[in-house]
Amino acid sequence: MKKNCWRGRQNHVQNNSRQTYNSQPYRVRNHWTCTERYQREQLENSQNPGTSQTETPSTSSVCQNSPVPELPGFYYDPEKNRYFRLLPGHNNCNPLTKESIQHREKECQRLRLLEEEEKRMKKTSRSGLNSSIILRKRQLGLFSSNSYCRLIHELKVNCMQRRKLEIESPDSSVSGSNNFKLIAADAASERIFTVNDVEHGGCKYGIVNLSGLGKDSLTVEMYDNLYFTNRKVNSVCWASLSHPDSHVLLCLMGIAETLGCASLLPASLFSNSNTGDQPGMLCSFKISTAWSCAWCLNPQAENCFSTGLSRRVLVTNAVTGHRQTFGTSSDVLAQQFATQTPVLYNGCRSGEVFSIDVRQRSHKGQGWKALRLFHNSAVTSVNLLKTEQYLMIADMAGQVKLWDLRKLKCVKEYRGHHNEHAILPLHVNEEEELLTAVGQDCYTRIWSLRDAHLLRTIPSPYPSSMDSIPSVVFSSQLGGTRGVPGLLMAVRQDLYYFSYKADDPYCLHTRDMDCSTLLND
Repeated sequence: MKKNCWRGRQNHVQNNSRQTYNSQPYRVRNHWTCTERYQREQLENSQNPGTSQTETPSTSSVCQNSPVPELPGFYYDPEKNRYFRLLPGHNNCNPLTKESIQHREKECQRLRLLEEEEKRMKKTSRSGLNSSIILRKRQLGLFSSNSYCRLIHELKVNCMQRRKLEIESPDSSVSGSNNFKLIAADAASERIFTVNDVEHGGCKYGIVNLSGLGKDSLTVEMYDNLYFTNRKVNSVCWASLSHPDSHVLLCLMGIAETLGCASLLPASLFSNSNTGDQPGMLCSFKISTAWSCAWCLNPQAENCFSTGLSRRVLVTNAVTGHRQTFGTSSDVLAQQFATQTPVLYNGCRSGEVFSIDVRQRSHKGQGWKALRLFHNSAVTSVNLLKTEQYLMIADMAGQVKLWDLRKLKCVKEYRGHHNEHAILPLHVNEEEELLTAVGQDCYTRIWSLRDAHLLRTIPSPYPSSMDSIPSVVFSSQLGGTRGVPGLLMAVRQDLYYFSYKADDPYCLHTRDMDCSTLLND
């Protein structure tokens, strides 16, 4: 019999058709230890100081970059310096499969980042990153404008510490009983509308009041109502029908033979104050499956909202019921209205992004498309910046790009976002010059708008899964006019609050320090 190349073991002839797997590991000879490999990587990094890492590599990436021969049917564990035999996914006798290995590696990386988060809470900032030192060096001319702003942004974001909020409710059955599916903040960042999954299936709605949120208070109030739906909520946005943010616009999918609908819910339905006030208009518009929605704030299209459907865009006047239909060649997954003009920007499953001037009449063909851009994958989010000269676009390939609408050219790309098939929103905050996005891997990433530098990666408090993707809100005044900049994260049944360091004036007022210019062509 022929000797095996690992430890001289012999190959055994299988007498039956069922394959038997050996769970004993195989050690590789003439191979580096983890310490030797680490020392070699440190030497290579010292020889190439220009290389930088924005995220901690996973175990699999280390294995791919190291000179370990890949053996079919085996998995190499760099920590144990051994090969392990892989099993097919249908074999339940041994859980060692590629999927389980990848899940374990991701979980180890998440736990490692959580430990770093705990250390960050005890240590306000990393060595050499101090607000007073940065300001002093800037005054001495030791920092350029771009370098100064990057360090200030990194300081502010890394000062944010995670704290869990207490959710109070007049109804004791509301608090902590249902998982958060998504949250959306109003324009003043005083309230967030929540969609919660219900145990027996379906969704219910609520509004969380953030007015009492501050550095000394970690308690918020949540109000819900009897409204419940057994249909999936695809999209949510605030609507200014009778007054600013007076209603909430929801797009619901159809089920079986029941059509989908776009519903306008008065926000007053979720408050126990001012009981004498009228709840406002509650209306529902039957439509086919709606993927996205947007409310128009321009007076030339007053009381109008849009819904992105399968192969068409529908613009509806909520008061008169008048509708305009624009045919498209693909499903419309993301929408946003401009404010200076009644122009609607749409992102499609095909990767096309186009704009519509709703003042023109709908007609057959696609000659009404005022602007057209293209991505290589389905577009999941479109965000128009305040000057309305730049458009931020994200797609299902994980690409996040900033487009100059005057030149129809991509001017910046924000790397690190992870997405494969989910419709995930972007959150742009121009006051703090930050871009925030949650990836399908359940990590929340924050970039600098100015130079597209990845400032921080926040792991989820829970193991990653499609049911536990966090929903976030970032605001420069979280909780209202007296609020401070911060991030609100909803995951499963919990709300987490990441706020700037309140006792450091540099963290709270750095947007006045020569960082007023957002984009440099």
